[in-house]
Amino acid sequence: MNSAYFSEEHDLFRASLKDFLQKEVVPHIEKWEKTGTIDRFIWKKFGDMGFLGISYPEAYGGLNLDLFYMVILLEELQKIKSSGFAAAIWAHVYLAMTHLNAEGDERIKRDYLVPSIAGEKIGALCISEPFGGSDVAGMRTTAMKKGDKYIINGSKTFITNGVYADYYIVAAKTEPTSGNKGISIFLMHTSSKGVSATKLDKLGWRASDTAEIAFDNVEVPVENLMGEENKGFAYIMQHFALERLIMAINAHARAEYAIDYTIDYMSNREAFGTTINKFQALRHTLVEHATEVAHCKVFNYAAVARLDKGEYVVKEATMAKLKSTKVADETIYSCLQMLGGYGYMEEYPLARLFRDSRLGPIGGGTSEILKEILSKMIIDKQNYQPAVK
Repeated sequence: MNSAYFSEEHDLFRASLKDFLQKEVVPHIEKWEKTGTIDRFIWKKFGDMGFLGISYPEAYGGLNLDLFYMVILLEELQKIKSSGFAAAIWAHVYLAMTHLNAEGDERIKRDYLVPSIAGEKIGALCISEPFGGSDVAGMRTTAMKKGDKYIINGSKTFITNGVYADYYIVAAKTEPTSGNKGISIFLMHTSSKGVSATKLDKLGWRASDTAEIAFDNVEVPVENLMGEENKGFAYIMQHFALERLIMAINAHARAEYAIDYTIDYMSNREAFGTTINKFQALRHTLVEHATEVAHCKVFNYAAVARLDKGEYVVKEATMAKLKSTKVADETIYSCLQMLGGYGYMEEYPLARLFRDSRLGPIGGGTSEILKEILSKMIIDKQNYQPAVK
């Protein structure tokens, strides 16, 4: 499976990344999990290594590498006992920066994409709202044009990096009565007058900061409109396939980590005169989960390969996230059970992994919403096309 998608160069990249994470990140994870604050120095170190720009053009400091380097980054981030830290990184790189690269003009790319790749600026994507959830078209945040500025009012919630980011990519209604036809995307500096961010207390992802953000008559220059006015919904939809695939890859990677950890634990834990990896009930349960995770992994890799060729894989990406996050939750639940009382202890990784994994079927589109999207494709024969050519 790996040889079909990963070359020797990929393998060398993975080895370098694993070494970097062990030396530079792992020693700080427990502190960041407890404080909910990731020290700024690590962003610059990621930038210096090129890890924040692997998918971006060389003209802006990126490496312009294929998407399987992204896969490696995502997989290895899931194996260092903090999905919160992982989320902070990939939300910056593949949510905020994706919009900078796709819809930002040359000035925006120079002033924001370049330092984002270098780890000097951190971004957050602001779409979800307190009253909207998965209903993107129903957002209430408005951006009214007044001379050479837009005046933005409203609120966003569940925003990863929302407290400590340097800039926001904000979706707002420029034509409030036009539904999804009236949404635009803006670049907003977090120090702008009228911006306030409140940190949310979460079940998992403790290392990352997640915020509810309020905009009170925030002035944004007209040149910070990204792309065309009222085309924001199309831009958002265009990038959903990538986001869903990212969530799917995260899921299969953390499930693999749980299985590997549990196998190691079972080979050392003794009960009734033997190691517990000899008990048939545990063995058979574990291999069932390993089989399901392997199926997800094959499907996810195939979808990434097609996306890397420029194909529109919204159906496959939606299936990938729906299935992989469900399988990850079920796998981690069983793995925690196999550790017995130790699985419930915070000093063992399964307790945190259990909490962190539960975000999978919720974030980036709930499983219920994804099922309805797939119902329209499979049952109603609706054929979605790329929103932006």
